[in-house]
Amino acid sequence: MRICAVEIRCCRRSEKRFTQAALRGNGFKGFDFLVVTLRTDEGLAASMFGFAGRSAEGSGRLFAESLRPFLIGRDPLERERAWRDFRTADRWWTLLPVYAYGPFDVCLWLLGAEAAGQPLWQYIGGAREVVPAYVSSLVLPSAAAYAEEALALRAGGWRGYKLHTPGRDVREDLAAHAAVREAIGEDASFALMSDPVASMNLEQATRFGRALEKLDYHWFEEPLHDEDMHALRELSRRLEIPVVGTEVLAKHPYSVAECISTRVVDRVRADVSWTGGVSGVLKTARLAEAFGVNCEIHTSIFHPLDLVNLHCCAAVGNCDFFELLGPVEGFAFGLQGALPIEAGMARAPAAPGLGMQLDWDEIDACTIAVV
Repeated sequence: MRICAVEIRCCRRSEKRFTQAALRGNGFKGFDFLVVTLRTDEGLAASMFGFAGRSAEGSGRLFAESLRPFLIGRDPLERERAWRDFRTADRWWTLLPVYAYGPFDVCLWLLGAEAAGQPLWQYIGGAREVVPAYVSSLVLPSAAAYAEEALALRAGGWRGYKLHTPGRDVREDLAAHAAVREAIGEDASFALMSDPVASMNLEQATRFGRALEKLDYHWFEEPLHDEDMHALRELSRRLEIPVVGTEVLAKHPYSVAECISTRVVDRVRADVSWTGGVSGVLKTARLAEAFGVNCEIHTSIFHPLDLVNLHCCAAVGNCDFFELLGPVEGFAFGLQGALPIEAGMARAPAAPGLGMQLDWDEIDACTIAVV
């Protein structure tokens, strides 16, 4: 079996329900994304969404120029050969963004799972069928808004809530976290997490983390930039609450190895979009497991990619939760049907490959170019 065609659709979906503040501004008007399709000479095909930053056409044309000639003629089952060859080729001539290789690697895994007649998570090597699911907020206008959203999610059966706060003022951010804890009470079945998205310095993060410990938060994610390893290591030493990071570090698992072995952070992050696909997630998760460290799989924003994340969650044991961005309905496009979540538990699909069909009517409506 050989790859005989690589198609990249450049897509744009207008979105008016989110304010600029909810996504920290910067001119957001909608979602740019890619849909990558690999076809084989035996008639199999696999497709997956891909991150595109602010330009679907820019990313799509760049990736087509770089990855189409790289993949044509390859055996899709030789994923590890492709991984190693891409690492070398990318270093020499392309230096692509962290989100470039992910959807192509996912398609290779889906082709293998389809050929084997197995759902992806079992093809990888299943560990569990269901995974607790939580929702991460956007940036909300007030402490009361965070508390209201947390209560609604708990009432809906979700197993946790993570706050993305404005990052303008540490006191304002802490007030939101305190309001959510007060609203939720001491409910141990509903975890609370904090993600300031690299908005603090070491001193601020230390004080904030100690406050989160008193509020009994489950983890403290990316208070500093992922590459600020010296300060993160010191923060992890100072705090008892787990410090989480590494989601935007390039070149997983190699860049994350030092973070794990010298405890730069207490838990690492990976996802199929920014970490190099299923291969990157599994390499990072297995490496972390060998050191007794959790690899928390990070939302990939788009639900087709998040479904692949779920397959990965079901194939590893050192991940507490499956994550989605909220409001969930705002990101619920790209699949024919809703993600398989009931009473706060995400269930890995039983059908072969991805286990659900992409919504090609939606994709066609969003397509602005095919390269």
